[in-house]
Amino acid sequence: MKQKSIFLAFFIFILASSCKRDYLDIVPDNIATIDNAFTNRIEAEKYLFTCYSYLPQESYIYENPGMLASDEFWTYWPITPLSRLPENPQMIARGNQSLVEPLLNYWDGAQGGKALYKALRDCNIFLEHVNEVPDLDPSQKAIWTGEVEFLKAYYHFYLLRMYGPIPIIDKNLPITASTEEVRVKREPIDKVVSYITELMDTAAAKLPNLIQNRSSELGHITRPIALSIKARVLVMAASPLFNGNADYAGLKNSDGTVLFNPTYSKEKWSNAAQACKAAIENCNTAGITLYNFNSSLSNISARLVQEMSIRNSVCEPWNQELIWGFTNGTGSGIQLQSMPRLDPARSGNEITLGQLAPTMRMAEMFYTKNGVPISEDKDWDFSNRYSLRTATAADQDYLQNGYTTAGLHFDREARFYANMSFDGGMWYMQNKTWTVQAKSGQDQSRRAAFGYSATGYFTKKLVNWKFVIQDGLAYSQEQYPWPVIRLSDLYLMYAEAVNEADGPSETVYQYLNLVRARAGLASVQESWSQHSTRPDKYMDQAGLREIIHQERGIELSFEGSRFWDLKRWKEASTSLNSGVYGWDIEQTDAVNYYRRKLLFNQKFTAPRDYLWPIRENNMVVNPNLVQNPGW
Repeated sequence: MKQKSIFLAFFIFILASSCKRDYLDIVPDNIATIDNAFTNRIEAEKYLFTCYSYLPQESYIYENPGMLASDEFWTYWPITPLSRLPENPQMIARGNQSLVEPLLNYWDGAQGGKALYKALRDCNIFLEHVNEVPDLDPSQKAIWTGEVEFLKAYYHFYLLRMYGPIPIIDKNLPITASTEEVRVKREPIDKVVSYITELMDTAAAKLPNLIQNRSSELGHITRPIALSIKARVLVMAASPLFNGNADYAGLKNSDGTVLFNPTYSKEKWSNAAQACKAAIENCNTAGITLYNFNSSLSNISARLVQEMSIRNSVCEPWNQELIWGFTNGTGSGIQLQSMPRLDPARSGNEITLGQLAPTMRMAEMFYTKNGVPISEDKDWDFSNRYSLRTATAADQDYLQNGYTTAGLHFDREARFYANMSFDGGMWYMQNKTWTVQAKSGQDQSRRAAFGYSATGYFTKKLVNWKFVIQDGLAYSQEQYPWPVIRLSDLYLMYAEAVNEADGPSETVYQYLNLVRARAGLASVQESWSQHSTRPDKYMDQAGLREIIHQERGIELSFEGSRFWDLKRWKEASTSLNSGVYGWDIEQTDAVNYYRRKLLFNQKFTAPRDYLWPIRENNMVVNPNLVQNPGW
């Protein structure tokens, strides 16, 4: 039965309106609406939901650049109807970002992006007027104020992550503001980061640790959310893209204000580590822990319990690992895009598409069963990973006994099998364990010009185990709030920040190993010392940095994190500047199917593509704005 979040329904109340302007939308023009919006608690709550309504729908692949603009997924082209092609984020992955009409334009609210400067204007309106509500309890007023302060900080963060230096909209300008006052300037990175984190601290002090009324208030901002996102902001700000990046040393306002500090600061990593630690301690107080599947609910093997602990850390609604679950756009449509037609008896049901296809690069990223990279495991046959191999009874927990598939699919860690599926793989669901056979003519193969995996891989991680394909175009599913941030992410950010600030330590190993243990892996120390061709890799800062980066890529795979991580680490110019590969899915036999096939050669131009372009017309209308380098 389809389950819907109560908080999602709140977002139908969109009251704010605005005239289209040719500059940042920070001057209120909906005065009549404002006069009525704060006359009582009910109306004020509607305006609160207006402030929430601008949150980007990160489970919606056409709105989240972290999905299709990176190298985690590849799809047939075009994945969207031609009428919507200009909004397709995969245009970015294909090197077709535009200066005239930027894709996913969150500055202006165009080409698939939401108008986040309009969002800031509405947040400011709420904060300016909430004290006028006559029947609003003071404690509730404080919480609502904290929620909107957080949203205001978060919208600034979202813009900062995309555009780099941005104008800070702390207050709305009066309607009498002059043209020159409206022509705002971009502020230096460090100033924007300080503004965001200070506002998040202010918000956190007003917010509750826990949602008391879970039947009606799940999805509201809490203190753990505010502190965890603050930690994410500071980790980003300490990373190479924003910390001592000489590539942007020449980016200045027309008055000479330097927008990127070219001097590296180790202290930024220390501040990030402290923020991560504070957020973790607060999560502990709120009862947020790493998710583990409750095996008493189902009579399944220990191996499947481990797989479900990995899968349901994302897909079980409101599980104990979730810090911020986003309800304005739940994990519903993305399940249809991730799952193949598993049920041969209902092969005519085209509701499941399987089009959100992981790339071969992602298949190769996951560790071996020994917990180290496939290229480092001295006991794993890396050179023959594309060669054919037939599964035996010893492999049947993960592979179909007697089925021939690629060596790449054997002896991998549990997260590989929990997060992905492929020709010859198994797919456990609550109602049945299904087999996946995807060569041409088989049940999960391509059948039409749409609705298939272009790479031969499927995203099992994003499909809730209660999904059932029914007759016709019917289905039943359990929706889940999209995990904007969960505890394993916070643990890995903490490990990264401590390593960058102080080098390898027991603290770094502790938080890495907590995440690895849930996946059934031995500690970093044991795995590398016993199984890696680089047994000392974890002992120095650079080697441990590589381990942390790969651990994040694996643990947070397919959640939209990799795109932003590659950018903040300044690794996108390498990773997104190479070929995208899959299997030769049009073939009927294993020999020909398991040929590595080039699907596209990505091109990423540095430093240009690390930041979004500001729409060209904005630069004409507001001469105080300066464009990002390379655009």
